[in-house]
Amino acid sequence: MSDTLQRFLFENLAIRGDLVQLDATWQAVQEKHAYPDPVLHLLGEVMTAAVLLSATLKHQSRLTMQIQGNGLIPFLVVECTHDHNLRGMAHYAEDIQPASLNELVGDGRLAITLEPADSSERYQSIVALSGNTLAEAIEDYLSRSEQLDTRIWLAVSEGRTAGLLIQKLPASQTAEEQEGWNRVEQLSATISQRELLDLGPAQIIHRLYHEEDVRVFESEPVCFRCSCNTERVIGMLRQLGIEEVRAILEEEHAVEVTCEFCNQHYRFDAVDVEQLFAGEVTYQAPDTRQ
Repeated sequence: MSDTLQRFLFENLAIRGDLVQLDATWQAVQEKHAYPDPVLHLLGEVMTAAVLLSATLKHQSRLTMQIQGNGLIPFLVVECTHDHNLRGMAHYAEDIQPASLNELVGDGRLAITLEPADSSERYQSIVALSGNTLAEAIEDYLSRSEQLDTRIWLAVSEGRTAGLLIQKLPASQTAEEQEGWNRVEQLSATISQRELLDLGPAQIIHRLYHEEDVRVFESEPVCFRCSCNTERVIGMLRQLGIEEVRAILEEEHAVEVTCEFCNQHYRFDAVDVEQLFAGEVTYQAPDTRQ
């Protein structure tokens, strides 16, 4: 099954693992935007990492990963919900060429935000983007913010993105547990990018950990789905106020809004505008689920 999150747990060791592979979801992103290869590669890595980190999200929560810097990719953001609806987008320089993470992002920051839908409380942690790869940067982030040993491996191709995460769970730090972590870390590090992309989750888990006692949970589907909709766009226009919206109409003859995530286009003519401010909304847009 493509587009899945596969969780697993090492019995008798305080270690959890996650495997992610994205096919149709990844294709949907590429169909929405003609991103250059360096942007696609980093966006694919961040999308995969976001699903890996979302594995422990509670009911009705959303995780947002955001990179900001002064390099060739000054802004990139990915959102993943508790039920693994995923979307992402990036801003980039016109003349972008393949480069290292530091060159692409420049003096960058990595922010991860957790937003429970049923609470006003919002947790965000921001750290300097360090390391030669995104995986190293996220490992450093988790080490600083969560104080949990974590290793991540990411792979991106034109047809698929994939990722593996192992994480030491909070527990007493006995010599036996540390030995177990070292062993699982060494086994995991033998995975190649080609294997991550070509093998299925069951094959990967067997190939890496066939001598370990591993509990594998039921796989969970992942899909591309943008949360933009007519009501949200209308709410944004109402916040602008009718006078400003009418001014846009007078200059442009229509109010046009395009979602940066899914490229969905919303257009309101003079009649639509009068209706939406009168509370008589009839405008409809297609579903953005792929």
